[in-house]
Amino acid sequence: MTTDLVRTTDETRIRELLEDRAAATAARDARRFLAPCAPDLVDFNLAPPLQYRGPRALDRKAVEDWYATWEGPVEVSLTQVEITVGGDVAFCHSINRMRGTKTDGFEVELWSRATVGLRRIDGSWRITHTHSSVPFLMDGSGRAALDLTP
Repeated sequence: MTTDLVRTTDETRIRELLEDRAAATAARDARRFLAPCAPDLVDFNLAPPLQYRGPRALDRKAVEDWYATWEGPVEVSLTQVEITVGGDVAFCHSINRMRGTKTDGFEVELWSRATVGLRRIDGSWRITHTHSSVPFLMDGSGRAALDLTP
């Protein structure tokens, strides 16, 4: 295979992996969300008011607990996806939109800029690092809501 074809194939696989994680979030499926993660995954997150919250390793219970703070359908979309592949490492940058209702009935629309680091492990792309910057969180009425704690 040519280098361009390999890069294009890798970019396609990574895009599919990220789209499946977005679908897993919409389905609130923690197992599926964590499936492509490397065992040493580190999640670095910044959230309003832009305080450092990481590193912290994600685990299934933590993801399930966070999903439990949502009720009803959750919409997730990825836009402006940029993937850079260099051999056995890759980075992806995207704008993510998540919309749904918290268990207390509070309607939320969350936009974030996400960076995902990946490494090829045993022939498959695995997520090794994540970082999300959440510039704002809006409730259903368009009011800014800065508290992201469940």
